[in-house]
Amino acid sequence: MKYNSIDNVDKAILALLQQNAELPVSEIAEQVGLTVTPCWRRIQKLEEKGVISHRVALLQARQLGLAMTVFVQVKAGKHDGKWLATFAKHAASFDEVVECYRMSGEYDYLLKVLVTDMDCFDHFYKRLVNGIEFSDVTSSFAMEQIKYTTAVPLNHL
Repeated sequence: MKYNSIDNVDKAILALLQQNAELPVSEIAEQVGLTVTPCWRRIQKLEEKGVISHRVALLQARQLGLAMTVFVQVKAGKHDGKWLATFAKHAASFDEVVECYRMSGEYDYLLKVLVTDMDCFDHFYKRLVNGIEFSDVTSSFAMEQIKYTTAVPLNHL
């Protein structure tokens, strides 16, 4: 399903599910002006087409002791497919890495890392740089979270 095949009803359904994925279909249907069965079918279609990939519980990292957010920027040791695949597998193997992106610009990769404290980050960092060749690695520590959302913007639809 391409974004241009999403109508205003689908958009409203997606907005509601992004706010609360536990809403009963009957409540979603009422809010978007459908009966339950057509609403359920639309949700199923959005899931089948991959527009909705998961329904999850969002946890508060700080409430779980993960008080430190670190952005780690990595310059590749080599620029070839083998190094990229090795690095992607290596980075994905760490539970502390909650997001990983291949970037344009000065640094090749950006990792978002959640840890409890500096000692935990130091332990993570040593494991990250062990066994893989980097050209450069630098870290920035988030001092304050200004905005955080998992909601995907829908205004362009």
